[in-house]
Amino acid sequence: MNTKCKQLRKDILHISHKSGHGHIPTCFSVVEILHAIYSTIKHDPKNPDWKERDLFILSKGHASLAHYCTLATFGYFDINKVDSFCSFESDFGGHADRLKVPGIEVSTGSLAHGIGLSVGMALGLKIQKSKRRVYVLIGDGESNEGAVWEAIMVADNLKLSNLTIIYDDNRSHSRGLQITNPAEKLKAFGCEVAEVDGHDINTLKKEIKKQGKKVRAIVAKTKKGCGCATFVNNTYEWHRRSPSECELESLIGELDEEAI
Repeated sequence: MNTKCKQLRKDILHISHKSGHGHIPTCFSVVEILHAIYSTIKHDPKNPDWKERDLFILSKGHASLAHYCTLATFGYFDINKVDSFCSFESDFGGHADRLKVPGIEVSTGSLAHGIGLSVGMALGLKIQKSKRRVYVLIGDGESNEGAVWEAIMVADNLKLSNLTIIYDDNRSHSRGLQITNPAEKLKAFGCEVAEVDGHDINTLKKEIKKQGKKVRAIVAKTKKGCGCATFVNNTYEWHRRSPSECELESLIGELDEEAI
């Protein structure tokens, strides 16, 4: 496992333990994706409002803790600030607020809304003839919502080649509407599609850099809870749980032994 991604997971665990909040398994599934995005796109942690930056939107907003820890890793703020996660009057809420946290472009959390906003932002940049690009990370669970597919159809119709959709295929939707073969469905909706190991940073970075003539979609095959066998094998039990002191120590041990 990449050293920085292991540390990101440890940060998520410690902050969730301290706060009593956080969706740890879904955060763990997107760690490499988030790290690859911020290692690739144009952005400036010292100037979050830089006018030439690319835009990233976390549509699956319940993975906000992973997003906060990633932004801290890349220098937007000190990781110690995230210790207040979900506490009274904290800037770092369960769903991110773009007016409170540097680096957050859109306040998300209501499932399937982030991708629609991303399409609008990509259209605005296209009208401006800007070279800036828009990236949106969606979950397979939120893709049960029709608004996701309506947004993709609009994006294809508008030929938004400046939009890249990353689909976190961690099988969160196994108790909902089954979306079998998402790559095939995304192609049918007009996207140029790549399927990758969602925990392979180098491959992710390579695909994120690409820009074609159509909307790009990257289907990232991930494990919900990746890094800790306890989460992978008990995803529903841990969907909305935080570890006790004893559990935290055990989970850190699992991370130290894990090799992806």
